[in-house]
Amino acid sequence: MSTNDDLLNRRYNAVPRGVATAAPIFIDHAENAEMWDVEGRRYIDFASGIAVLNTGHCHPKVIAAAHAQIDKVTHTAFQVAGYEAYIELAERLNVRAPIREAKTIFFSTGAEAVENAVKIARAATGRSGVLAFSGGFHGRTMMTMAMTGKVVPYKDSFGPMIADVYHAPFPISRYGIDVPATLNALEHIFRADIAPSRLAAIVIEPVQGEGGFHVAPVELLQKLRSLCDEYGIMLIADEVQSGFARTGKLFAIEHSGVEPDFITSAKSLAGGFPLSAVIGKADIMDSVGPGGLGGTYAGSPVACAAALAVIDVIDEEGLLDRSVALGAHLTERLEKFSRRDDLLPIDAIRGLGSMVAFDLVTTRGGENPDGAAAKRVTTKALDHGLVLLSCGVSGETIRFLYPLTISDALLDEGLDVLEKALAA
Repeated sequence: MSTNDDLLNRRYNAVPRGVATAAPIFIDHAENAEMWDVEGRRYIDFASGIAVLNTGHCHPKVIAAAHAQIDKVTHTAFQVAGYEAYIELAERLNVRAPIREAKTIFFSTGAEAVENAVKIARAATGRSGVLAFSGGFHGRTMMTMAMTGKVVPYKDSFGPMIADVYHAPFPISRYGIDVPATLNALEHIFRADIAPSRLAAIVIEPVQGEGGFHVAPVELLQKLRSLCDEYGIMLIADEVQSGFARTGKLFAIEHSGVEPDFITSAKSLAGGFPLSAVIGKADIMDSVGPGGLGGTYAGSPVACAAALAVIDVIDEEGLLDRSVALGAHLTERLEKFSRRDDLLPIDAIRGLGSMVAFDLVTTRGGENPDGAAAKRVTTKALDHGLVLLSCGVSGETIRFLYPLTISDALLDEGLDVLEKALAA
């Protein structure tokens, strides 16, 4: 039987170091919110494969749907011959997305979805400019890497970025940026770098993922919608991490009442199977002619079948309400942690639904982020059987991505481990 150390050595010899692994463990099997490594050790999963498993590991309904599809057909390439699961999933998303008269196209990864949304926006507007925000993460392709608002580790050493991509500061109070400052920066960009009439799209995460789980203020989203309407710009809501019930709505943008032109989705869309989507206004989606969009594996029939089951599970198990209830309980415990002098100082507890995070700071009530402390906490948590992820501009943020199917008892058990890690 392989051990974690054996596999770690094999990994170093066989796999490039450019793909990092947060936890030096190797999973043998998993169920709902628990995982067991190759040595039989159990872990509570507060990471969900980076927000992929809102319906939990190996949900029986999702697995059954995938198995049934595998027995029929695994691949045709939708560009060669279609299949019903693709059409049915598009129909269901078109109805559920907060976009009137929508159409949907499928891809394999979140980066593909974002990049194709930009392609469609460029085709619809005849423009090339793209505006994104600092701290945002949109993918690792050349286009989405250029759009991502963080240099290390995503852009460092990869040479010149694709041109005509601009960044405005995302409002984060810790870094002295509020909505007026963001809007002032936008005005400066329009005066100094690109006229709004040359922008094809503005891309924003309604809740930033890798940037630190910062919620985009409704005031900002409303202003962006107004700017887009005034200048004919497409508004893209990147919901790769925030979508599919994580925030208590199917899509986080629904909290604002703002209607985007596109929504990009991936991660928890298919319950662990690789699938992404661009959902957009029908007339805009039809701006690209036949053959201009697609991909060999895009919209896999197995992944589409799994995604249909994911939507059923969200509805049947009430995961939108469950997300809110779990997030409220989590926030209540974090508030108690923040008042204790025997734990590391934590600050800025925030989020929507179960997309919750807090920051580690150097002093209680202080402003200075402490990325080193966040790393120590995630390491200590792993030692005690809890998989936990950090993120944020300075790596100071602890984020929570447990499956929404987690039990109350298991959530509290994980938070007990976190308490020990903060004490250590």
